[in-house]
Amino acid sequence: MKTFKLSYILTVFLLISSQLFANDGNPDWGKTGHRTIGEIAANYTSTKANREINKILDGQSLALVSTFGDDIKSDSRYRNFNVMHYVNMPFGVKYEDSEKNPEGDMVTGIEKCKAVILDKNSSKEDKAFYLKLLVHFMGDLHQPMHVGRAEDKGGNDIQVQWFGSGTNLHSVWDSKMIDGFEMTYTELTDNANKISKEQVKFLQKGNIVDWVNETQTFAVKAYESVTVGEKLSYNYSYENFETVRSQLQKGGIRLAKVLNDLFM
Repeated sequence: MKTFKLSYILTVFLLISSQLFANDGNPDWGKTGHRTIGEIAANYTSTKANREINKILDGQSLALVSTFGDDIKSDSRYRNFNVMHYVNMPFGVKYEDSEKNPEGDMVTGIEKCKAVILDKNSSKEDKAFYLKLLVHFMGDLHQPMHVGRAEDKGGNDIQVQWFGSGTNLHSVWDSKMIDGFEMTYTELTDNANKISKEQVKFLQKGNIVDWVNETQTFAVKAYESVTVGEKLSYNYSYENFETVRSQLQKGGIRLAKVLNDLFM
């Protein structure tokens, strides 16, 4: 009888937990993706920015703190930050012309982080908190499904098969392709495409809104790349993983630009 009760309690707990996490969607990029972005950013931050970042984070690396935004999701005190992981807008409509979420979004979240970090009256604790979030949100900005459609929760409701297992389009772009590539974040960083200083400057042009609008173009292609229930495997990764690698690299390079501007 005790075994039955314990089994029943565990089943109920798992069902409730799955519903809670389903409401918030899947983690963004997964740990490997976010750490790759943080590690790449560290290669492009200025000496002054590195010095200030080290002071605020007590020497913790950008790769280490990059998953912070997801780590705090289980704490109800930080639930109001959930809307800052994404932005939804109709395809073909630019962010500046779209209807805004009154509770905030990725763009307002990033601007909030920057404002706290720049505020001379902010405590070191607050600066560290929002710097960690900034690193995370800048990663989210470059995950196409985080600039997806509201009606399917950024692809979370689009069910597909990944190597015979049920999942959704959002998860495929978050982590399935990256995990299937079987490289650590340091390996992904070391093997990022070699680009010139001129190319770096080109990728860093524009602002947060420009980059959101750009990411939406990749979201459109991601939606067009599957049909509901489609069986995805090696060929899908072959056709799309280069986009993933490119977005991770751009995310790191642009994160470095934001950090360099904050601490110039």
